Amino acid sequence: MFQINELVVYPAQGVGRIERIDTQKIGGIEADYYIVRILSNSVTLMVPVKTAANVGLRHVSSPETGREVLESLRDRSGFTGYTGQNWNRRYREYSEKLKSIELADVAYVLKELFLIGMDKELSFGERRLLEQAMTLVSMELAHSLSRSQEDVKAEINEMFADVIQKQQEKLQKNK
Repeated sequence: MFQINELVVYPAQGVGRIERIDTQKIGGIEADYYIVRILSNSVTLMVPVKTAANVGLRHVSSPETGREVLESLRDRSGFTGYTGQNWNRRYREYSEKLKSIELADVAYVLKELFLIGMDKELSFGERRLLEQAMTLVSMELAHSLSRSQEDVKAEINEMFADVIQKQQEKLQKNK
């Protein structure tokens, strides 16, 4: 059970704070709900207390997990690229991973999209997924590692500085 003012993570939404626990009658059934305000966009969610774990509500990752995720972002050895995969299939796969309860899955999407961008210009949809993954990963890592989100984003961007530079060079050539 989560407590009021506790930071939690809701899949695909990010880090939120439990503002209160309310009892509501919905559809004739009375139940307790966590009222969670997502920090990045102030969206308020009502999550049934009984099924909170089933929908993926969880604690912010431990500092150890946060450090492991940062290390996994640095490791490019397992990158196979997008050979043989069409964009629709990758988009569905990445969208599902962004909904995962595992921070490592969301970080996987972030890394893959950065590295795909090394070889080709990312489409609008890919850039949108990259931004979403960056927001989700950087916010949770910031809370996990007791750092600012801007600091975490800067570290991640530095890890992929060579990729970002290649993308910018390609954009300049295409102008």
